[in-house]
Amino acid sequence: MKILIAEDDNRLRKNIVHIIQKEFHQVDAVDNGQHALEYILFHSYDLVILDWMMPELSGIDVCKEARRNGYEGGILILTAKDDSNDIILGLDAGADDYVVKPFKMEELLARIRAILRRKINPFIK
Repeated sequence: MKILIAEDDNRLRKNIVHIIQKEFHQVDAVDNGQHALEYILFHSYDLVILDWMMPELSGIDVCKEARRNGYEGGILILTAKDDSNDIILGLDAGADDYVVKPFKMEELLARIRAILRRKINPFIK
């Protein structure tokens, strides 16, 4: 599977990329929202992981614009914003899941697997 990580925290981005690559996924990574949107529009991804608070475009703006442009892959918002209104905003923007920082890498991997399963076979709940 091909996954895009958009995270402006260099250390966290590198850690996530490393862990996901160990799961045998192909991973691209960017550090701002504008680059994330460009990658989504010009490449094919099964899943996009978006930090909410990034330079140039927020993860929420990227999510909305990607969906407006027909992106049908999975989107997971990864953020420190833990208020229930923020979670609702993220999901209503088109995200399939929402993970609050700090998080356990095992949980992130489980959520990635769940989204990818649903995208491969939409009849799985």
